[in-house]
Amino acid sequence: MATPALKAKELGNKAYKAKQFDQAIKHYNEAIALDPSDITFYNNKGAVHFEKGEYDAVVEVCLKAVDVGRDHDSDYKHIAKSLSRVGKAYMKKEDLDKAIYYYDKAITEHRDPNILKERSDVLKLIKEKEKLAYIDPKKSQEEKAKGNEQFKAGRYAEAIEFYNEAIKRNPSDHVPYSNRAACYTKLMEFGLAMSDCDKCIELNPNFIKGYLRKAALLKIDKPAEARTVYEKALEIDPNNAEAKQGLSHCQASLRNLKPEDRAKLAMSDPEIQQILQDPSMQVILEQMQKDPAAAQEHLKNEAVRVKFMKLVESGIVQVR
Repeated sequence: MATPALKAKELGNKAYKAKQFDQAIKHYNEAIALDPSDITFYNNKGAVHFEKGEYDAVVEVCLKAVDVGRDHDSDYKHIAKSLSRVGKAYMKKEDLDKAIYYYDKAITEHRDPNILKERSDVLKLIKEKEKLAYIDPKKSQEEKAKGNEQFKAGRYAEAIEFYNEAIKRNPSDHVPYSNRAACYTKLMEFGLAMSDCDKCIELNPNFIKGYLRKAALLKIDKPAEARTVYEKALEIDPNNAEAKQGLSHCQASLRNLKPEDRAKLAMSDPEIQQILQDPSMQVILEQMQKDPAAAQEHLKNEAVRVKFMKLVESGIVQVR
């Protein structure tokens, strides 16, 4: 048979589920008055204060719960819950150091998976806060300038260190990624160079140097992909000499390939893949194959004509 304290707790639980928080606190206070030795009454009351956004009250009640739990040999899982709720309250108060402190204490009581996840979330917030606090665009420019000096002197590994620091100081600046890509290219770290080119383009899609460096990495082994990148560069600056020369080089390389080799190489080009996977283009290509008159009609559409010519140039589509 339930004791009066447990009956009061049950009434508190019902009120809590109904979001009648003031009523729930009243019942939990009654339960505590009837039996001050039960840690769960304090924990439940702390949960109500948390829902109400009363985080100082959460800390006070749950630390009291810890004391009660230790005095009466309560289950360590209940003590861990009390401590983790204190940690969660401090997280809401944006006092992340205290949050981690109490999560660590909770884990020493019981390595509950939920508590471990909450602690991990706080650590991520701390790292993000430290990262944001470290941002300083002025210092980023200074580090980038030092990197440029090392690059001009042919000290590419040293230049990378300065560009790394520039990126940490201002992660949204696209230029250090482009400069670091140039260093990686000189050191023949082509995978890292490509990643930096992609990041540079992501941060600033109108920065032509990002495309030029990416295309230069691709044009030896993947001329079809390089051609696409050079074309994007020319959309930004139609008169760019490097992009024009690079595009011409790629087109010549592709022309010198056997048709079957050119088609095979083109299949690795993301733009070609996208065209071939387009359901409307699939229908159009099928119609063009069966009916030459339909081909002429479809080619009046500029978007279709551009895609079709891309397939012809790549060797995917043979025109006789």
